[in-house]
Amino acid sequence: MTQLSQIYLVMLLITTLSGCTTLGYYSQAVSGHLSLMLSSQPVSELLDAPSTPPPLQQKLSVANDAREFAAGRLALPVGDAFSTYAELGRPWVVVNLVAVPEFSLEAHQWCYPVIGCQSYRGYYELEKARREQRSFIEKGYDTFIGGVTAYSTLGWFDDPLHTGFTALSDNRMVSLMFHELAHRVVYINDDTAFNESFATAVELEGLRLWLDQRGDEEGFQRALARLRQRNQTLALVEAASRQLNALYEQQGALPETELRQHKAEIFSNLKDDYQAISTDWDQPGPFGENPGELNNANLALFSQYNQHVPAFRQLLRDNESDFRAFYRAVADLSVQPPEVRQQTLARLGQRFHEDL
Repeated sequence: MTQLSQIYLVMLLITTLSGCTTLGYYSQAVSGHLSLMLSSQPVSELLDAPSTPPPLQQKLSVANDAREFAAGRLALPVGDAFSTYAELGRPWVVVNLVAVPEFSLEAHQWCYPVIGCQSYRGYYELEKARREQRSFIEKGYDTFIGGVTAYSTLGWFDDPLHTGFTALSDNRMVSLMFHELAHRVVYINDDTAFNESFATAVELEGLRLWLDQRGDEEGFQRALARLRQRNQTLALVEAASRQLNALYEQQGALPETELRQHKAEIFSNLKDDYQAISTDWDQPGPFGENPGELNNANLALFSQYNQHVPAFRQLLRDNESDFRAFYRAVADLSVQPPEVRQQTLARLGQRFHEDL
């Protein structure tokens, strides 16, 4: 698809929308993405240009190698993704807003053309995200805004590399590329946890193979350490979530003041437990070095990206690490009714053991 036809497609999508708020949101989304596309340059030209700074040349060279690896070893549909580069001047491309009711762990859903509903909303301008955040806070919601290093347009466009990628270490840049490319394989409307957990599983397994091929034992050990940190944090989040769900089920039976008090205690304990386990970590964990105040939105966002990762990694093992067969199995699972998907993923997750 040419750039002009891509622009036409985006403008066609936006003209099908109605409502001032909706139109305003999509206007900033379209203008933000088009600006990203139009400001990008071919990676091949930048690699050959004497004016390109050597550190950037090195990053783009690694990214090219990662594209080839993703297409070959991981069987990912790379196409022309990451064949161009854009300078953003900041480490994030958008910020995401997550909003969750005060006594719930079910995130608010925003629905979009083509891609269905998601548990977050992305903004190219931080102030616009904060404006909508304030509207949810006024309704009593827990909220969280976080910078997003990259996103996928699911193959509709040739997503560029940008400074969000190249500001990362080589291994983190490569794993993020694998994650975003995985969204081109399978994507389910209205199931953020499925989509993000699948992409995270591809990211983890892809990075493991990438590092093994390059003989990067130190990088592999650091990746394993991050994975252990993620798993330890997930265990804490799941335990806190069980307590919170049990508490929230008592709405109507307990005064709201008492619900708030118990909720605050659970989150305080979660923060203390996280800081206790992260004391000896040599790199920041999923909630950072000092997570500040945690709330329902933090837990909902973290769970979406990690909830089913063990299940998808087990499914890859069941397919003997054949990525094409794995993708077919994931595609088959994606068309099952939601309750069947959940049950299947739960069984797969129970079978997974990291060291087996």
